[in-house]
Amino acid sequence: MRQTKGRGAFIFCCVAPAIALFVIFMIVPTIDVFRMSLYKWGGYTANKTFVGLKNFKTLLGSEKFIRSFQNQILLIVIVTIVTMTLALVFAAILTREKIKGQNFFRVVFYIPNILSVVIISAIFSAIYDPNQGLLNSILGIFRGDKDPILWLGSQKIVIYSIVIAMIWQAVGYYMVMYMASMSAVSESLYESADLEGAGKVTQFFQITLPLIWTNIRTTLTFFVISTINMSFLFVKAMTNGGPDSASHVFLSYMYQEAYTNSSYGYGMAIGAVVFTFSFALSAILNAVTKRDPIEL
Repeated sequence: MRQTKGRGAFIFCCVAPAIALFVIFMIVPTIDVFRMSLYKWGGYTANKTFVGLKNFKTLLGSEKFIRSFQNQILLIVIVTIVTMTLALVFAAILTREKIKGQNFFRVVFYIPNILSVVIISAIFSAIYDPNQGLLNSILGIFRGDKDPILWLGSQKIVIYSIVIAMIWQAVGYYMVMYMASMSAVSESLYESADLEGAGKVTQFFQITLPLIWTNIRTTLTFFVISTINMSFLFVKAMTNGGPDSASHVFLSYMYQEAYTNSSYGYGMAIGAVVFTFSFALSAILNAVTKRDPIEL
């Protein structure tokens, strides 16, 4: 009995600091976001006016918020699908195929993840430069003397320019994670599939994907949620929401309203929507991708 109590006290002492930090720095600020979303407040004065759900009504009628919501969904869908697909394909090739310099390719693919978002944004901003950028210089060979394409200055294509930068930054990291999972798959399964006449593509979908599905499911949820945060960093560094608010996403619009336009209460209403959206999206992804694990 004494040993059980002593063990319980030891576990409590180990876990209590982490729980306390989680409550102080996560739970309390989250609750405060929802509380402040009910007030009209500039953020820099003591004057607060309770307005109830007025901030949310204003938000739902805002064209800028609707545009930022559309951009966020676009980024989540395109960046996730393309990044996960490329990461799986490259991981399968570097794991299953005998290619010279495999370690070199692993390092090259992983380098973008080492760089900060600011550096990557600077690189792509230079590439997208309308006058001296690499992309327009190459396209100029085929387009002639036509007006340069404004990759970050056109409302129609600016968000797609950010998509490319985000994909380039993320592919290598998830490729390495999938390579680790694929390396754990028994080679005998592929040998048996070869004897049965199954091709490389069939083996990939019938053996590789099912056996690493748990890893795919975890990384997919993690990536989708992280896309919300990463998109803010890329937008802030590359376009600051421009041109004419065409590239705003959830968090960049929230930042602008809360800290630039001094509408802190309205900004917290956006934060409450982002939190709810992220939580709901995580739950949906977990439910959709749930399946019985395959073990050997």
